Amino acid sequence: MNKELPVFEEWPFKVPSIKSAVKKFNGYAAAIKNATSKEEVVKIIKKANKYSDSISNEFAHIECLFTLDTKNEKYVKAQTKLNNEGPYLSEATQEFNKAILESQYKDYVGEKFGTFYLQMLENSMKGFDPKIIPELQKESDLSMKYNALVASAQIEFRGKTYNLPQMGKLLQDLDRNTRKEASKAYYGFLETIKDQIEDIYDQMVKVRDEMAKKLGYKNYVELGYIRMSRYDYNPEMVAAYREQIREVVTPLAGKIMKAQFKRTGIKKPEVYDMSLEFVDGNPIPLGTTAEKIEKAKKMYDELSPETSYFFRYMADHHVLDLEARPGKQSGGYMTYFPKYGIPFIFSNFNGTSGDVDVLTHEFGHSFQAYMSRAIKIPEYRAPTLESCEIHSMSMEFLAEPWMNLFFDKPERYKYIHLADSISFLPYGVTVDEFQHWVYENPNATPAERDAKWHELEVKYTPYKVACYKDCKYMAEGHRWLLQGHIFSSPFYYIDYTLAQVMAFQFFNLDRKNHKVAWNKYLKLCKMGGKYPFVTLVKKDGMKSPFDEGVVKKTIAPLVKVLKSYNLD
Repeated sequence: MNKELPVFEEWPFKVPSIKSAVKKFNGYAAAIKNATSKEEVVKIIKKANKYSDSISNEFAHIECLFTLDTKNEKYVKAQTKLNNEGPYLSEATQEFNKAILESQYKDYVGEKFGTFYLQMLENSMKGFDPKIIPELQKESDLSMKYNALVASAQIEFRGKTYNLPQMGKLLQDLDRNTRKEASKAYYGFLETIKDQIEDIYDQMVKVRDEMAKKLGYKNYVELGYIRMSRYDYNPEMVAAYREQIREVVTPLAGKIMKAQFKRTGIKKPEVYDMSLEFVDGNPIPLGTTAEKIEKAKKMYDELSPETSYFFRYMADHHVLDLEARPGKQSGGYMTYFPKYGIPFIFSNFNGTSGDVDVLTHEFGHSFQAYMSRAIKIPEYRAPTLESCEIHSMSMEFLAEPWMNLFFDKPERYKYIHLADSISFLPYGVTVDEFQHWVYENPNATPAERDAKWHELEVKYTPYKVACYKDCKYMAEGHRWLLQGHIFSSPFYYIDYTLAQVMAFQFFNLDRKNHKVAWNKYLKLCKMGGKYPFVTLVKKDGMKSPFDEGVVKKTIAPLVKVLKSYNLD
């Protein structure tokens, strides 16, 4: 780690010259073509990787600053520039990749960097061509427009103004009338931007379909899998996996929700009752944001020497921006700055248990980046997205013994966390099947998309649909409009469910033998992205969720764990 690194606020703001970056990569490509020895080619690749880290650092900084303040004109201008000019840099890097793949020394590159490195380059070539630059530019602009629209929410409620994340706490309020009124205000606002969001998505679907057709693919499903770097599984495997979730998890999730309403005594549940877990209120994390960070320091001090040093390093360098505020983009994420060797955690704390989830989930992402920071090849530093989510979701469960630091009734939090994680799986596969259908039917109308979403909710989460009676927005199939991944990262969602099943495997193992589980987790983090998903989990001695019966075998022990928690 760079110990001389200044705090985040003091990092220099620099908008990279895409023209200069293009020139650089064109130069590297020419050098590869003119190289007279295999050693020279490897030297050029290493030099290009170092430069790539520098440019990626500047891109990440601008994207981070924009999400922190979507109303700041300087950041909007910089982000727009990257959106418009970024595809030209992609074109140049593809020419560089092409030069490597066509080099007479290609086999030696494979020996030095691994054959998976060459496979990655080949995959990237399949997903890009200069002729789709206009579509890529429009896709970025539409994504930016969607994020800004959602972040612009200003909801008036009982004399105060809230954004969407801040409304989350009100939707869990103990008083049912408060929840009902907050729900009315929340969904009332969403109704006002519904048509705008539908229009943005309609344009996105058509742009992506055009992109796929230009590249010679049947539809965007094929291109989407390429862009998501899915090397060792396909849509047919995913469909079979979704069916495992429907058969095994949907009935269990229904029982979990039924038990929830029994605890709260709500006989005719509505949508605004779905977030209340206990009759005397949900577990609320103790303390201010600063106090939660101090408690997290203690937790990671005790978990391991590696987590202790790393979390304190992040806190000291102010790379934790956790509180919701006007103009800040919704959601949460981790991004990585390769030049500085440090990640950044972005979130919107709202005083709910989700605040603690962030301190474990996004830290899991960050910890993997830290453990893989010494990997010189950028492509190997982070794995594909479904593998990335294993680190984050598993950390949520590895941190479970320290929940007494954050809650006065930690058993309740543990129960909700596990119950919600199980119940998430049917929702996650709903999002995935919806996206497959959308891109297989790119000319569907907004109304047809909403109807399809509703149909899939009935298929995977019928127990939720029964609560939509008093909410027109949800009953008409609009829930998906707030799922940002559907807009900005198509097909990025089944990843969470695959990783959740893997996290459950770590949780089951951790309860039997913490040392073995932690060592497997460390090994997984250190491997970074040297292997594709299925290969990676098997290299770590774990079971692939795609294998028949794995979902059932993984979920079965969790039923007993749920029953073991003391909810009094």
